[in-house]
Amino acid sequence: MKMLLERFVLLVLAAASAAATAQNYPARSVRVVVAYPAGGSIDTTARLTAQRLAPALGQQIIVDNRSGAAGIIGTENVVRAAPDGHTLLMASAAAVSSAPSMYAKLPYDPLRDLAPIVLVANQPNVLLAHPSVPSRNLKEFIALVKANPGKFNYGSSGIGATQHMTSELFAMMTGTSIVHVPYRGGAPAMIDLTTGQIDFMFTPAPNAITPLKSGRVRGIAVTSLKRSGVLPELPTMDQSGLKGFELLGWIGLMGPAGTPPAVITRLNGEVQKMFSGDLKDKLFELGLDVAGGSPEEFAGFIRRDIEKYAKIVKAAKIPPQ
Repeated sequence: MKMLLERFVLLVLAAASAAATAQNYPARSVRVVVAYPAGGSIDTTARLTAQRLAPALGQQIIVDNRSGAAGIIGTENVVRAAPDGHTLLMASAAAVSSAPSMYAKLPYDPLRDLAPIVLVANQPNVLLAHPSVPSRNLKEFIALVKANPGKFNYGSSGIGATQHMTSELFAMMTGTSIVHVPYRGGAPAMIDLTTGQIDFMFTPAPNAITPLKSGRVRGIAVTSLKRSGVLPELPTMDQSGLKGFELLGWIGLMGPAGTPPAVITRLNGEVQKMFSGDLKDKLFELGLDVAGGSPEEFAGFIRRDIEKYAKIVKAAKIPPQ
C-alpha cells in the first residue's frame, strides 16, 4: 500500500511539473531554424507560422536560416540544441526522410534525435509530360513507357531530390525502364521539358501551375493520396490505377529529442488553431495543402516516409553520398 501511495504521489508531481512547464513556456524568445536559404517555400512557411505563433506564445519568434548540405547543417544545429522548446526546426522531407538513405555518414538519426511536433503542410508533386508524348492519362502513359523501355527520359533538380525519388518510385511500382537526366535545379529541367528536350518529370505543384496554364506541358496526375487543392482538376496516381502511390514534399515543425511533452502538445495545438485562420490561405498561395494531426501521427508519417525512401534508394541502386 505504501509503495502504491508513493507511486501515486510521484505521478501527481510529474503531472504538476508538466503543467507548470507548459504554463511557463516559453521563458524567452524562440528560434525556428530553417535549413535552407531565405525565400523558398520552407522559409516562407516558417515566417508565416512565426508571425502568427508569436502572439499566441507571448514571445518573439526568430527565423534563423542555417542552409547547407541539403538541409543537414541546419537540422544538426537543432539536434544539438537544448531540448527545452526554445529551438525548433521547420523540417522537410529532404533532411529527415531521404537523408538517412542518401548519406553514408549522417550526423544525426531523425527518429532518435528529433521530436515531431506537427505536420504543417504537404506539397505533392505533379507528373507532367511534354505535349508530344501521346498519353492523356496515367494508364496510357504507363503502357507507352512499358512498350518503349529506356526510350523515355525525365528530368529532376538533382540526384536524390524528391523529383528524382518520385520518378524512381514510379519506375519501381510500374516495372518500367526510364532514363534520368539530373539538372542543377528544377528551373532548367522545366525549361527543357517545355521545349521537348526531355519527355516528362515530376515537379512540385506550385512549379507546374504556369506551364500547365500556358499549355506547354500536359498534367497527368499528382502524387498525393488526395487531390491537391492547388490543382484539383488532376487525379491522383492512386485514383488513376497506381494503387498506394504516394510521395510528398512536406514541411513540419520539430524539436530536439527530449523536448518536454507538454511543450510539444502546446505547440501542436497552437499551430493547428492557425489553420482555421488565414494561414491556410497563405500556404495555399504557395501551392501547399495544410496537414495537421497529432505529434504521434506525424512521427508515424516520418517512419513510413524513411522506410519508403530506403526502398527507393535500394531499388534504384543510388550510391551513398
